[in-house]
Amino acid sequence: MKTSLKSGIAALVASVVMLSAPAFADPILGVWKTEPDRKNLTSHIAVQQCGAKICGKVLRAFDASGREVKTKNVGRTLFWDMSAKGGGLYDGGTFDIPFLNVKVRAKMAMKGNTLTVRGCKAGVCDGQTWKRVS
Repeated sequence: MKTSLKSGIAALVASVVMLSAPAFADPILGVWKTEPDRKNLTSHIAVQQCGAKICGKVLRAFDASGREVKTKNVGRTLFWDMSAKGGGLYDGGTFDIPFLNVKVRAKMAMKGNTLTVRGCKAGVCDGQTWKRVS
């Protein structure tokens, strides 16, 4: 009787944990709008869980008037291997900068619906501030 009670409790705990897992999703997950790039295009970046890490993919692109456009970067993975460090900080990942054809060390800082992204290579750093898409 004790064994089946323990098994029943273990199954109940496991199902509660599995059902509540989405409640523990990282707050960075979702869609973010970039600043305009050198061609005055903005993009929507889908930030998602990729295994134990966080990655982002270009979901859509828009011209200056807000019209959706197709570019070779739509569907491209923009960053990968990011880890949450606590307090809205993320690092340890890599950004792909398509127009420069380089990969750089990545850091992010999230505060509310604002995400500051920053990439550095050989002491040269640059970044953008993205806004969450509702």
